[in-house]
Amino acid sequence: MEYMVVYSSITGNTKKIATEIFSALPGMSKDMQSMAEYRGKDADIFFIGFWVDRGTCDISVIDMLSELKGKKVALFGTCGLGRGEDYFKSIEQKVKVWIPDDCQYLGTFLCQGKMPMQVRENYEIPMEDPQQEVWRRKMLRNFDEGLFHPNEEDLVQAREFVERVLNGSCL
Repeated sequence: MEYMVVYSSITGNTKKIATEIFSALPGMSKDMQSMAEYRGKDADIFFIGFWVDRGTCDISVIDMLSELKGKKVALFGTCGLGRGEDYFKSIEQKVKVWIPDDCQYLGTFLCQGKMPMQVRENYEIPMEDPQQEVWRRKMLRNFDEGLFHPNEEDLVQAREFVERVLNGSCL
C-alpha cells in the first residue's frame, strides 16, 4: 500500500481534514482509519493526524509515531487556540520529536478547529484584573472565530499540503 491516513479526532475537526487529505491522495492504493481502528496496516507514506492537546498531540499519536520504523511520515492537525504561525511551529516541533530517526519526516499541516461550547463558557466570566480581562476577550474572539473552522480555505490548504508532500517540496 502506498498511503495510510490515520487520525485521532474528538470533535470531528481532524477527521474532516483526514478525509480531505485521503481524497487528495492519488490512486487506489490508500486507506484511512481512525487511531482507534488502526491495527498496524503498512504503507509507504503515513499521514498522521491529531488534535492539539496542551500544545502537542495526544498520547495515542505519540504511541503510533514511536512505533513506526523506516517510513515516510507527514503530520496534520487541528487546534482550537488559533492560527498563528509561531504557535503552529511550536506544535510541529513538539510532535515531530516522536518520529523515529530512521523515518523520513515530510512536513506538517495545521489549521484551526472549533471547540466544544463548554470551553467558551470558561471564558465568559469577566475578570477584575485588566490584563486577564484582555486575555479573556482575546480567547472569546478566538473561540468564536474557530466556530467556522475547518473551513473551505483550510480544506484547500490541506489538499495543497498533500501536493507539496508528494512533490517533495514540503520541507
